Amino acid sequence: MTTRLRSLSRVKRVVIKIGSALLVDRGSGIKADWLDAISDDIAALKARGTDVLVVSSGAIALGRTVLDMPKGALKLEESQACAAVGQIALARHWAESLSRHQIVAGQILLTLGDTEERRRYLNARATLNQLLKIGAVPIINENDTVATTEIRYGDNDRLAARVATMAGADLLVLLSDIDGLYTAPPHLDPDARFLDTIEEITPEIEAMAGGAASELSRGGMRTKIDAGKIATGAGCAMIIASGKTMNPLASIETGARHSWFAASKSPVTARKTWIAGQLQPAGTIEVDAGAEGALKSGKSLLPAGVKSVSGAFHRGDTVSIVGTNGREIARGLAGYDVEEARRICGRKSKEIEEILGYAGRAAMIHRDDLVMTELGQRDAAAADDRKDAAHA
Repeated sequence: MTTRLRSLSRVKRVVIKIGSALLVDRGSGIKADWLDAISDDIAALKARGTDVLVVSSGAIALGRTVLDMPKGALKLEESQACAAVGQIALARHWAESLSRHQIVAGQILLTLGDTEERRRYLNARATLNQLLKIGAVPIINENDTVATTEIRYGDNDRLAARVATMAGADLLVLLSDIDGLYTAPPHLDPDARFLDTIEEITPEIEAMAGGAASELSRGGMRTKIDAGKIATGAGCAMIIASGKTMNPLASIETGARHSWFAASKSPVTARKTWIAGQLQPAGTIEVDAGAEGALKSGKSLLPAGVKSVSGAFHRGDTVSIVGTNGREIARGLAGYDVEEARRICGRKSKEIEEILGYAGRAAMIHRDDLVMTELGQRDAAAADDRKDAAHA
């Protein structure tokens, strides 16, 4: 238990996902006392220098309470109407509660597409980072007012995991109405055994997942396990804990029971393997010898080292990087659209604003979004990534 508590207290960036049933009472609406209590927890984390992001469910649940909708399943258009009403109230409650600690809340509404399509992913990531930079707490929810297929069972668990990977968080905390993972759903099997630590999500672990436990919940253990696979594979540890108590984050630190999912031991390698092998290049960037050497030493690709650009790519698309011998040496996610890339290739980063008319990114491709693919270099990069992970 000591190791996990130390990890929670020392995290640099944490994503907290809160289920609807914790925030909203079916009869009276928002649970103001509970919200204030977790805001106190968030303030304590921020006081220690931890960046905090919140993925907050509850818009539909709150909206249906405000609108006095009948119990039972809602039609799609009814869910969207409830979300439209509930989202305003939810954001207001968060802003007011956090303001007691002089903390500013910033609302971000996402669909899964915003975390899947690379161009939108980069835009969302930049917004999150800017909010954190100025000390705000992003309050994130799915954009249920316009979502269609996204309005389904438990998406905010998976969305929270994607937000955690997008933001580079080192911990994801899923607060719900259960205190962790059991070998079987405990409300169905009295002999179910609690699992304290999960080093790896195996098929056996996946088989233990159950369903949603309340009317207001759209998520269940299945979506939490899915979230765990996303988060831990990207190097982010995960906690599943009960949020039924007041100050649930403080309770975790003082010993409340929870399940700890260990992060992958080689997350950077896994992510870069995905970039190299799962995405098809939309264009090609040819670099000079200086840039090729810089890339091989782990640096970002700057415009000054680019000789030519071809293809029809947009910012966030995967591009192939070709070295002086005419062969691919790397792949990465473009920081600029192809036309902008052509205009700044061969130029110094400090000239970008004058050329494009806005202060763009210094790198054509950032090192975090780049993987060496040339035989030998790829293996060396993977070894370096493993060293980095071991010392993280």
